[in-house]
Order: sequence, then structure tokens, then C-alpha cells
Amino acid sequence: MAKELTSKSENYSQWYNDLVAKADLAENSAVRGCMVIKPYGYAIWEKMQAELDRMFKETGHVNAYFPLFIPKSFFSKEADHVEGFAKECAVVTHYRLKNDPNGDGVVVDEDAKLEEELIVRPTSETIIWNTYKNWIQSYRDLPIMCNQWANVVRWEMRTRMFLRTAEFLWQEGHTAHATKQEALVETEKMINVYGDFAENFMAVPVIKGAKSENERFAGALETYTIEALMQDGKALQSGTSHFLGQNFAKAFDVQFANKEGKLDYVWATSWGVSTRLMGALIMAHSDDKGLVLPPKLAPIQVVIVPIYRKDEQLAQITEKVDVIIAKLKALGISVKYDDDDNRKPGWKFAEYELKGVPVRLGIGPRDIENGTVEVARRDTLTKSVESLENIDQYIANLLEEIQANIFNKAKDFRSEMTTSVDTYDEFKEVIKNKGGFVLAHWDGTVETEIRIKDETKATIRCIPFDVEEEEGTCIVTGKPSNKRALFALAY
Repeated sequence: MAKELTSKSENYSQWYNDLVAKADLAENSAVRGCMVIKPYGYAIWEKMQAELDRMFKETGHVNAYFPLFIPKSFFSKEADHVEGFAKECAVVTHYRLKNDPNGDGVVVDEDAKLEEELIVRPTSETIIWNTYKNWIQSYRDLPIMCNQWANVVRWEMRTRMFLRTAEFLWQEGHTAHATKQEALVETEKMINVYGDFAENFMAVPVIKGAKSENERFAGALETYTIEALMQDGKALQSGTSHFLGQNFAKAFDVQFANKEGKLDYVWATSWGVSTRLMGALIMAHSDDKGLVLPPKLAPIQVVIVPIYRKDEQLAQITEKVDVIIAKLKALGISVKYDDDDNRKPGWKFAEYELKGVPVRLGIGPRDIENGTVEVARRDTLTKSVESLENIDQYIANLLEEIQANIFNKAKDFRSEMTTSVDTYDEFKEVIKNKGGFVLAHWDGTVETEIRIKDETKATIRCIPFDVEEEEGTCIVTGKPSNKRALFALAY
């Protein structure tokens, strides 16, 4: 039986939950708010991780690892930072268990209280800057360009797999520089790396821009973001890069002797993306039949399903398929031959559609006679009969075409769902009835931003880099504004 999904149009949230479960991406764990990422879901994350890791190393970064536990006192050193994360922290207070004297299992040993509580990292700025203090004495020690792949904990009360969980996987880059300009260049460089990855690998078009002061990362002077639009018209923040100025260097007294021999505080950045990108990948492209994966991130790019009745027919098909597989692998294409005789071809077709495999080949005795193969595309759900001659090159070209088609479809959707408005009434009508991205003039004040959020639930996603300056007036207050901000309902 095919695994039925709730229709997107009927209940988008349930469709998403169904798809995560039935495509074997993840499941809820025994720990409230945490998830188990299943092998197929983790295989997609591994491909994301590999590409991002390559991009980081190409831009001069190296990987390191820092402790999971952070002394509570570290968070007290940067006021904005602790305020931003205080309500999300998991705290370790004891270091030992003991048998319950009443015989009811184990209990916390009250005599094993830590002298100082430890925070399970929600992010690593504090522990890393405490460490960098020991690494940096002179301008010759700079820049430091570290990234770490890790897990973090933010104690979320309302969770949804991949999008918002109490524990999640991510990478966090933390760099140290001798000058403000170097740090600003790094901050911009990394948001461009994220934008490149989102568009060229995930096939998700994004808008790059600066966060409003109210939406900045806790402790940052500037936060740059990539914002993606999901098929339900909501925005998803998909990656951020932060210019931290000298805030953390001052908090942890990280100074260096510059070329003139004078002491100065180090300039800092941090940047990260998480398994939230899995949620973006699902919601940006998938349909009522299941996942639609861009070929560059699909664990299986091509699946071959034999169609036969007798064992000798399977032997003939397998002989031909072995040649196809060798040619595809020589081109770097990942391929699976599913000759499992416990499932019928129809079940397999539905299963690989559900899992988003970009290309499916069906081959039977008649195809062997004719020198042909049936090719099914996941993105358009169309089929064609192709010659086996040069099938490897045909599929290589087809995968490139599918990658581009998925991106262009998402980009066209975003264009249709982006609206410029000039009045607050227009703004409220679009947010309520259409959704998507809304470009509107804003007076730059936190008060107006909060009022809009309270009245419409829409937030400023960013002030886009590529929107030109344009004289206008704020849709709420009528005060002057020289650039439109990007608003949306968001995850």
C-alpha cells in the first residue's frame, strides 16, 4: 500500500509532519522536543554538510571542536547575549546519581552539586572567546578562522521536527580579526556562501539582507540573513552571519598587540546554519506524492527498478543494468538497483516518489529487446522512453535540467508571492489573504516594528541588500523612509 500523505492544500502542517515521518526522515524521540534523524534523513544532511564543509575550507576556514558545557559565569559577561538566551538554556546542576533509598530506581545525589552550574551550549560564543584569549597575543596570531560541527540545545516548548527542536545539529563559525573592516568582509562573505549553497545546491532562492536591530542575534552589532519562502507563503530564516564588533573580545578581555605595538581588542564574527535547512528543503519543493529533492542533495540520484515475471528475465535485465550502473558511477552519479523481490514494481515506484529520488528507470524484457529504458522524472512526474545508447550522458544532462527546473519553479513562486504595498491597510490585507513576502516602507523604529508584529503577526525578515533606495513614508506612522523592508509571517 502507498503511504498516503495529507494534502498540502487541506492541512499544510499535517502534510509536513506526514512527509517527515513517511519518507523516513525523522521521528520523535523518548525525550520531549527532541528527534531521531533516521538514516535517509541523515544521508541528506550529510550531503549538505559535505558541500558546506568544502565551501568553508575553500574560503580559508578550519574545523575545531569546543566543549558542550559552558560555565554559567561566562554568560554573565556579555549582557545582551545572556538576555537573548537566558530563557532557552538547559542547566546542569549535579554530577552524580545514586540508588533511591526507598528502592524506586535512581535519584540525583544531593551531595553531588556542582560548585558552578554548567549550561548545555545554546551557541558557543562565550566558551570560544574564553579559549581565544589563550590563543591571541599579537596581530601575527590573527585571523583565526574556526568552524565547528556540533549539536546545541535551546529549550523550545513548541517544537516541530527539523524546524524547531530542543536539540539540533548545526555548524557555527567563529572568526577573530585584527580590524573592523576584515570582520565586516568576513560577515558578508559568509552570508554569500550560504546564499550560494541555498540556491545552487538546495535549489531554494533566497533574499539576502540585514536584520533590524530588534531581530539581531543577541550580542551582535549587525546580523545578515538569507530568507527563503515556503510553499505555504511563510518565510524561513535559513542562515545568519553576525558582525560581533569587539563585544565578546571586551567581555573576555581578548586583546592583541597591533603592528604599532599598541594593545587593541579583537574584532569578531560568528555564522551558522542548522538542520532547519532540512525543513526548508522539504517545504520549498515537495508535493502531495512526497519529497522532491534537488539532484545535488539526493542520497540516491537514480533508482533502477526491474520489471519481470521469470528469474531468467531478471538475469538478463541485471546483466544490462550492471553496465548502466558502471557508466553512471563513472560520471559520479549515485545509483541504486532495487531488485528486491519482496515488493512489486508499483509499490517501489510510489516509494521512490515519496522519497524524492530525482530519476527512476524502469526496465523489462521488452526494453532489453528494443534497447530502450523508461525514464521517470520526479520533478514533473513525466515519463519518456529513451535509448540505452548513451543513457549515462542523457541522465547526467537530465539531472542538471531537474536541478535548474526545481530552482526556477521555486523562484517563480516567490515572484508571484512578493508584493509591494504603500499603505497599512494594503499591508494587512496582503498578509491576511495572500501571504508571501511584502515590501513596505518602515520608519526604522522598534516601536513601529513591534506594533506591526502585534497587530498582524508579520515580522521584518530583513532589509534586503538588493532593494534600491527609494524615498517614501512609513506605512504606519507616515514618517520618512528611504528603503523598503521585507515583511512576512514566518516560522
